[in-house]
Amino acid sequence: MHWTDRIRLVKILLVSSAVVICIASLVWSHILVKDLAREERGRMEVWAEAMRSFEQADEQTDLALVLKVINGNNTIPVVVLAPDGSVQTSRNISLEEADEEKLNAKLLAWAEARRNAGDVVDIHLADDEVMQICYDESVMLKRLASYPYIQLGIVLIFLVVAVFALLSSNRAEQNKVWVGLSKETAHQLGTPISSLMAWTQVLRENYPTDELLPEMDKDVRRLQMIAERFSKIGSRPEPQPENINEVIAHVVDYISRRTSNRVIITTQLPAQPLYANLSAPLFEWVVENLCKNAVDAMDGAGNITITAFEEAARFVVEVSDTGKGIPKNRFSSVFKPGYTTKTRGWGLGLSLAKRIVEDYHSGRIFVKSSELGKGTTFRIELTKK
Repeated sequence: MHWTDRIRLVKILLVSSAVVICIASLVWSHILVKDLAREERGRMEVWAEAMRSFEQADEQTDLALVLKVINGNNTIPVVVLAPDGSVQTSRNISLEEADEEKLNAKLLAWAEARRNAGDVVDIHLADDEVMQICYDESVMLKRLASYPYIQLGIVLIFLVVAVFALLSSNRAEQNKVWVGLSKETAHQLGTPISSLMAWTQVLRENYPTDELLPEMDKDVRRLQMIAERFSKIGSRPEPQPENINEVIAHVVDYISRRTSNRVIITTQLPAQPLYANLSAPLFEWVVENLCKNAVDAMDGAGNITITAFEEAARFVVEVSDTGKGIPKNRFSSVFKPGYTTKTRGWGLGLSLAKRIVEDYHSGRIFVKSSELGKGTTFRIELTKK
C-alpha cells in the first residue's frame, strides 16, 4: 500500500471514529432523556394523586403533606382541567395576558396541544368525574435534550477550524520545505556547473575540432538552466511575453535526443506565434515533466502529441500519450505529492507542475481525458492578461 493511501486510510478511520463517537453520544443522551421523561411522568402521577386527595379531602386528610407535594412542583409546566373541561389551575406557565378570558383560551390551547402529544394524566373523582392534568417537559429536561446537539455543533465547528488551521499550517510547512530544498539544490549545483563550464572551455581550446564538445556544452547549459529553475522556486518570477511554440520546440528537441527511437513526439502548433506571459524556464519544466511521465506511462514506446492553440480568453497546451491511462478516480490524486506508479521516484513531478502553472502563471492544469490501456491527455490553460 502506498504511503498516500495509508494517510487516506488513517483519515477515513479518524472520521469514522468521530462519527461513531457522535452517534454513541446522541444515543446515550437520548436514553438519558427518556429515563428522565419517565421520571417526570412518575412525578406527575404523584402530583395528580395529591390533587385528587386535595379535591376529595375531609377532616381526616393530612393536607400538609398534600399541599407540600402540590407546591413542590416548581419546574414542570402544568394545566389542570376540571371535569367540565375548563381551566381549574395552572403552574409554571408564563403567559402574559391581562384579560382572564383570553388567558384561559391560551391555557386551553396549550392543554389541548399537550393532550394530543400524550402528556396527560387522568384524575378519577367520585361520581365518575374525571379531571385531567396536562403537562410539558421541564425546562431542565428540554435543555438536556438539546445539549448534545449544541455540544456536537460546537465540537464540529472546533474540528473544522482545527483541521483548516492544520491544513494551512501543513501547506505552509510544505511550502517552506519546497523552497528550502529548491534553493539548496540550486546552490549545490552552482559550484560543479561553474567547474564544468571552465573545463569545457579548456577542452575547446585544446580540441577545437572535437565533435562531442558542442553536445557537452548543451548538457552543461542544461544543468545551468535546471539550477536556474530551482532557484526560481519560492520567488515570484516576472513573466515575460514568450512564444509558446518556441518553448514547446525547445522541450521537444531536448526530450527527443534523450529518449528511445520508439517514442515518436509530434507537435500540432499554429502557424502564427502564441505570445503569453510566461517564465520560460519554469513552463518548459512543466511540459518536460508531462513528456517524461508520458514516456514512463508508455514503457518507452509509443506516441506523444503536443498541441497548442488559442481560445477567446486563454492559451491552451495539451500533451497526449498512448500509455497505460489513469483511472477516473485518480484524476485529482496524480497532482498530490507522493503519487507515483513507478517503483522508483518521489512522485513530485506533477505536483511541481501544478504549483508552477497555478501559483506562478495563474493557470490550470488537469487531466482532460484518459482511458485505461489507450492513453491520457493533460491540459494546461493560461489565462490571457
